[in-house]
Amino acid sequence: MEPDLFTAAAEDRQEKDPSSSPLAVRMRPRTLDEVVGQQHLLKPGSPLRRLVGEGSGGPAGPSSVILWGPPGTGKTTLAYVVSKATNKRFVELSAITAGVKEVRAVIEGARRATGGFGKETVLFLDEIHRFSKAQQDSLLPAVENRWVTLIAATTENPYFSIISPLLSRSLLLTLEPLTDEDLRALLRRALTDERGLGGAVTLPEDAEAHLLRIAGGDARRALTALEAAAGAALATHEREITLTTLEETVDRAAVKYDRDGDQHYDVASALIKSIRGSDVDAALHYLARMIEAGEDPRFIARRLMISASEDIGLADPTALPLAVAAAQAVAMIGFPEAALTLSHATIALALAPKSNAATLAISAAQDDVRRGLAGPVPPHLRDGHYKGAAKLGHAQGYVYPHDVPGGIAAQEYAPDAVRGRRYYEPTRYGAEARYADVADRVRERLGRGEQGGAAPS
Repeated sequence: MEPDLFTAAAEDRQEKDPSSSPLAVRMRPRTLDEVVGQQHLLKPGSPLRRLVGEGSGGPAGPSSVILWGPPGTGKTTLAYVVSKATNKRFVELSAITAGVKEVRAVIEGARRATGGFGKETVLFLDEIHRFSKAQQDSLLPAVENRWVTLIAATTENPYFSIISPLLSRSLLLTLEPLTDEDLRALLRRALTDERGLGGAVTLPEDAEAHLLRIAGGDARRALTALEAAAGAALATHEREITLTTLEETVDRAAVKYDRDGDQHYDVASALIKSIRGSDVDAALHYLARMIEAGEDPRFIARRLMISASEDIGLADPTALPLAVAAAQAVAMIGFPEAALTLSHATIALALAPKSNAATLAISAAQDDVRRGLAGPVPPHLRDGHYKGAAKLGHAQGYVYPHDVPGGIAAQEYAPDAVRGRRYYEPTRYGAEARYADVADRVRERLGRGEQGGAAPS
């Protein structure tokens, strides 16, 4: 059974009756110039344009391409455009449902098509990261012998999810999330283009803004929602997709949230203050509002990293590594799964013991520096690794702490201007209680004891 026969039949049916296909399929670009977004991949002379034969010399480059990016950014579209531009058969498989048997069937069909009809094949394999190492190995002969042009798509880091032999034989292209401007252009094209809605309905500004928010940078999601809302409007003989119609169709209320205005900053502020106040439920509410409004998950992750140091600090030394790990995970997976990671981090930070001692410590030190309380570095702490340093007295008399019992050398470290100044005043909350005890013992060993307070003027 030839998978490409079904593909050809579907394409033929679509050409005869375009309305039978979903809007996202009908609006699929036919050339690279119609592709929305990904301008970094579409510049003249880029590897992608050379792959489709643009520029001198005709088609060039490897016979395998890996497209890495979030959902809805155009991976399937680019594969389809490549097949059309190079006049090759297009066969699509998903690693979720296909296995080695299906892949081998496509490869065998491609070899027959090339030998019998001189027609080469583009194999688009979606979700390739779901293939095991053995399954990915089965693709290598077809790639090495150029029996197919393999275009594989993944939402996960290919350096972790794709075997090295396949990765080394592939052109890796990274797709960026679509911007609001990209999606706006796509929606407006779909509204007016004859392949799309052909001007049958209009989309007012408030409904368009809501549609952009719920799309979350996903073109497929945006077009699917637009198609559903247009159908609902036309069913009631309306020519305008109102915000109410859109909300009812997608079953999602419009969140009052302006990513460039007051709501953006007010809700973000409320999230952080709820975490600081250890109200985990309020923090989750504000997090949900930001997610539902289509806020950039990387912005939320950055705020959580700041909170981990600003409000928790050494009361829970694991808070910052956890927030950093969450930010890295969010950057790799994107929405909707990133919501789980952000929830994980928000709950952990909200319930962690709190301390702003690190925040106050660096603020106090910076204040002194700004007031001019700096002074020269003590001679014994200066660099002594160059000829003539000893004659200047640099590094002379320095006591190497590792040579002293206990590892703490009783010598002066601070400049005279801030001698005795105590910036770090630890709390007794959580793990910071241990740091407080250590700080007290170290200061006593250094001969500072209960000294502190304001620096000398």
